Amino acid sequence: MKPVKVVIDTNVLVAAFRSKQGASYKLLISLINGAYQPNISVPLFVEYESVKKRAGMVGGLTEKDINAILDYLLSKSSIREIFYLWRPCLKDPKDNLVLEVAVESQSEYIITFNKKDFRGVDKFGIKAVTPQEFMIERGI
Repeated sequence: MKPVKVVIDTNVLVAAFRSKQGASYKLLISLINGAYQPNISVPLFVEYESVKKRAGMVGGLTEKDINAILDYLLSKSSIREIFYLWRPCLKDPKDNLVLEVAVESQSEYIITFNKKDFRGVDKFGIKAVTPQEFMIERGI
């Protein structure tokens, strides 16, 4: 069975970096078994990096640790080139980065804690879900 295509919102990665107890961390760990295919663009990865490296954003991890985790995520991701910008489609321009990758990659899911920010993505055949909802729905 082909892994399901997803785009992970930055807030999910922040949560995974902050705690090993929640669904976000479990979602990242499940990359090992290939349960899903993350999709990413260069601008979205740059956002991941910049948010993770803000002072006080992620406690208990060194920059080297953060880089190693981001490198691992990147190694498991399909890097997408965006040729058509869906802007302004959502209120937050940074959410448009996520939507553009999801549309271009034909992802089934955007995994986020801010589902309300992605209202209307269903018109693209995309479902906005939390990490926990995704894992329950997909049996991960």
